[in-house]
Amino acid sequence: MTGTMEWTGRAGNSWAAEWRRTDRSFGGLTERLLQRSREFSFASVLDIGCGAGELSLAVARGRPHARVIGVDISPPLVSAARERATNLLNVGFELADAAEWNPPPDFSPELLISRHGVMFFDDPTAAFAHLAQISAPGAGLLFSCFRAPAENEIFTGIGKLLPSPQPPPDPHAPGPLAFADAERVRRILGDAGWAYVTFEPFDFAMVAGVGQNAVDDAIDYFKLIGPAAAAMAEMPEDRREDVLVRLRSYLREKEIDGIVALRAATWLVTARRA
Repeated sequence: MTGTMEWTGRAGNSWAAEWRRTDRSFGGLTERLLQRSREFSFASVLDIGCGAGELSLAVARGRPHARVIGVDISPPLVSAARERATNLLNVGFELADAAEWNPPPDFSPELLISRHGVMFFDDPTAAFAHLAQISAPGAGLLFSCFRAPAENEIFTGIGKLLPSPQPPPDPHAPGPLAFADAERVRRILGDAGWAYVTFEPFDFAMVAGVGQNAVDDAIDYFKLIGPAAAAMAEMPEDRREDVLVRLRSYLREKEIDGIVALRAATWLVTARRA
């Protein structure tokens, strides 16, 4: 699973280079997070694990009088986010681990948001306790995370094309599936000083390929992003080609009218600083 070393290395470089396609694949989720953000009153926002900045930028454009700061541990992703934010004066990006980041003296976030950026903390309870400590009294929290792997085709479909890891991974280890267990997340947030925790199941179409060569587009994407990318990077050439043949066959079955999309199942989690 993707950890800190990966985000500062291969994964970070891949996601920074592919931010246009990752924004496309998570577009439906981004729109729902923006809708849910309107339930909160805020003038200052912290985007946790902001990646290449799509959610930060969207919030900043919609709230021109709000101050938005995005934080991420990946140098190439922060660089990409800064480049995208050139013409927006109310958003900035910082290279840091949100679990330890200290805001400027004049910044106390009233809303903390994240699009799939909170599942990678080594100690999530300590991380969310720190985030509560640096936030404004009564601050809101809104983030997304994957639900069970069986509900997400990127794991049940593409993941099953790969050799099974031995031994099976720890489901609570830092990584994309670490927050699938809602009751575990509820305990973490409660122990860290967050109250009124709610979970909304939200499914969306993860668009991986479009156009006349949608399958090729999707293959190029999954060679760099997702569970297949890391595994194939470590494979000998013959095994990699075998996976690509099976991947092409699988994605052809998913193509409809020039679009290749997989079902993605998430939790949208909200809370308030206690």
